[in-house]
Amino acid sequence: MQKVARFHKVSYERFLYDWMDSFGDSKETIKEIYDNIKLPKRATKGSAGYDFFAPVQIELKPNETIKIPTGIRVEILEDWVLKLYPRSGLGFKYRLQLNNTVGIIDSDYYYSDNEGHIFAKITNDSNENRTVNINAGEGFMQGIFIQYGITLDDEVTELRNGGFGSTTK
Repeated sequence: MQKVARFHKVSYERFLYDWMDSFGDSKETIKEIYDNIKLPKRATKGSAGYDFFAPVQIELKPNETIKIPTGIRVEILEDWVLKLYPRSGLGFKYRLQLNNTVGIIDSDYYYSDNEGHIFAKITNDSNENRTVNINAGEGFMQGIFIQYGITLDDEVTELRNGGFGSTTK
C-alpha cells in the first residue's frame, strides 16, 4: 500500500469558531469536545475506509439534518483525493446520507484559511420512520483515498482558499 496522507486536528481556535457557528455551547464544553476528538482510522487491515468518529452524541429523527465540524483536516499528496461517504451500515439501516452525496477533499484544501476543516452535513433520509442515534466516538462517516489523473492539456495554476464550492467562485 502506498502511504498518501496524514490526518491532523485543526487548531483549537478554528474548532471553537466552527463549533460555535454550528452549535453554540460553552467554551469549556467545546474544549472538552476538542480534546476528545479521535483521528480517523481503519478498523481492519483490509478496510479501504478511514472511519470518522462523531465528536458528540448525535440523534437525528427522520428528515433531520445536522452540520458537524469534525475537528479534522488531512494532508494529502498532490494527485490524490479523499472521498467521504456515510458508514455503510448507517446508510443501509437508516438511509443516512451526506447532503453533498460524496464529500470531496482535494489535496490543496489543507492549506485554506479555514485550515482545511472537514465538515459533514448529514441527513436521516429514513422512509421507515427510524431515528438515528450515533454515540460520541462512534464511526459515522468513512473516507477513502483515491488517486486521480488530469487531462494532457491541463494548465491550471490557481490556488484554493476555501471550501464548499470555493473553486467555482
